[in-house]
Amino acid sequence: MTTDQVDTPLYKPIIRNVAPEQPWTWLSAGWRDMWRAPQISLTYGIAFSVISAALTAGLFFAGLAYLLLPLSAGFLLLGPMLAVGLYEASRRLETGQPMTLGDVMFVKTRSPTQLAFLGVLLMLFMLAWVRIATLLFALFMQSSFPPVDQWVSVLLFTPNGLGLLIVGGIIGGVLAVIVFSLAAISVPMLMVHDVDTITAMVASVNAVRQNLWPMLLWGWLIALLTAVGIATLFVGLAITFPLVGHATWHAYRSLVENA
Repeated sequence: MTTDQVDTPLYKPIIRNVAPEQPWTWLSAGWRDMWRAPQISLTYGIAFSVISAALTAGLFFAGLAYLLLPLSAGFLLLGPMLAVGLYEASRRLETGQPMTLGDVMFVKTRSPTQLAFLGVLLMLFMLAWVRIATLLFALFMQSSFPPVDQWVSVLLFTPNGLGLLIVGGIIGGVLAVIVFSLAAISVPMLMVHDVDTITAMVASVNAVRQNLWPMLLWGWLIALLTAVGIATLFVGLAITFPLVGHATWHAYRSLVENA
């Protein structure tokens, strides 16, 4: 499906069942795409690495370092929207269309209003998570957050720190599963099809439900690669972010028969 084709208002996505090991194929395809257009992919990735590092420095400068952990986890909630340009890059590589950096930075989507609405929903999830994390911090810590060099010892070796990690991990995990289910394929679908947000999100939930084990693996791989990118002081995001973005396009194409 290309953006030159015309959808009918009755477009209904048809979900395929895929093999449990299929996410590795998506990653492999994403890796190939990344190196077929390395200037665009790495520029995209480096830009996000620099922005992430700048935001982190701003949090420390403003005395809000305690927000670093929830915001880092929240990156996963907004990731599907932030990677739209990478989906477009993979789409153009797939269809043999010419591509410039401007094409992926300013993507012309088929459902811009619906995509914006989905973006607002994901942002609300992000804000809700940050608010919950702040409340949990106040509940368990009851004092100022420890210095950075004491984070590991406080979080892992004190009762309050462990409680914060366990409860925060459970709540954050539930939110992550909800967002992953809603956005796994809905963002690329809204990029290339004239379809409403509800239809796209329902299709995404159905894709996860029908392919539970491969999608669990896919979600784990996304979380792992994102964590590696963040743990390397955001340097690794220059590689892991475009890799996941390109691979997500192939996940969408694999999961939706009439994509």
